[in-house]
Amino acid sequence: MRIARFTTGDDPMYGIVQSKDGREMVYGITGDPLYTEIRPTGTILPLEDVRLLAPVIPRSKVVCVGRNYAAHAAELGNEVPEQALYFLKPNTSVIGPGDPVVLPAYSQEVSLEAELAVVIKGMSKGLTPEQVRSAILGFTCANDLTARDAQREEKQWLRAKAFDTSCPIGPWIETDLDTSALSITSSVDGESAQDGTTADMIRSIEEIVSEISQVMTLLPGDVILTGTPAGVRTVEAGSSIDVTIEGIGTLTNPVVRR
Repeated sequence: MRIARFTTGDDPMYGIVQSKDGREMVYGITGDPLYTEIRPTGTILPLEDVRLLAPVIPRSKVVCVGRNYAAHAAELGNEVPEQALYFLKPNTSVIGPGDPVVLPAYSQEVSLEAELAVVIKGMSKGLTPEQVRSAILGFTCANDLTARDAQREEKQWLRAKAFDTSCPIGPWIETDLDTSALSITSSVDGESAQDGTTADMIRSIEEIVSEISQVMTLLPGDVILTGTPAGVRTVEAGSSIDVTIEGIGTLTNPVVRR
């Protein structure tokens, strides 16, 4: 099931995206899939007639894992850490499909990072790897944009990773997905950048979510980014980024500088 959050110009609402007679349609639902039972509203709209929003706005946090693909660690001159490297993005970093990525004034080297994102559905603490799947609502595409110059200059990654608009997610949440070997790609203005597979993750989704839950309580709507394959590249104002994950779809965002 593909759960989308969208607007037609009024208040945001949720819907289920399905194909009907060869056309993608959005079926409106009541409530919030994270907190309440969902029911159809009777609203049915062509997908092209709605504006998709970030499928979830984390009320608490976005937790990310760094260097979870060996080839990506190597391309930046890093080794794979023995202890998984975690960091946070605030919910103010989250934007949706079509929203502009605004390059921060202090950086001249912002790069894309296509990632599979996990959306948590219920309060979770101390999960075993075997319990992780029951705590997940679904999966979506993410772009962990990084101010690479700031990342090199500072021991902590706040300015590099946490700037506004640095975490596009979407286009929707896919609830039924085998994530063991999904193609994950990115491109800039149609030119290929990354071309990897989730099969190359060093630590599995179950390991990542379990370990994070030992450190902090995960809340409904929290998002976990699972690392990026090799091929990251700098993006410039005026360009457009596509992140595509097999079984989910494509997340597209323009890049601007203000």
